[in-house]
Amino acid sequence: MENQMSRRQARENAFLLAFSQTFGELPLEDALEANRENDEERPVDAFGACLLRDYYEHSAEVDDLIRAHLRGWTMERIPRVTITVLRLAIAEMLYGAEHKPSVAINEAVELAKKYGADEDYQFVNGLLGSIARESGLTEDEAGAQEEPVQP
Repeated sequence: MENQMSRRQARENAFLLAFSQTFGELPLEDALEANRENDEERPVDAFGACLLRDYYEHSAEVDDLIRAHLRGWTMERIPRVTITVLRLAIAEMLYGAEHKPSVAINEAVELAKKYGADEDYQFVNGLLGSIARESGLTEDEAGAQEEPVQP
């Protein structure tokens, strides 16, 4: 039986697996299987696996959205941590089952603060906020409740 973990931890574990995937060519399902078999410290649960699958299934659309919102930047200039955070958050906002854009943005900002460079979280917040507004993902329409931020 799978241990329950917080959504925050599930997102972080999914992010860590997605980030590790940027260094190799292992298919997602193989990476998830290896994680299930070998990673007791950072397991990817069902929610995290859904986030990863949503990104991988829609990677071209997600990357196109990121490119469309870059001003004076190219995808190649964005740090690997930041692009991974953006990709997962956009996939969650647009294709995830929960439809909580403010939660996805907040969690992405927290991941950028924890793993990115000092100012990356501002870039993440601005780009994701712009995509959410442009896509019509407002809290009233989505019915989302923000998860509390833990220090």
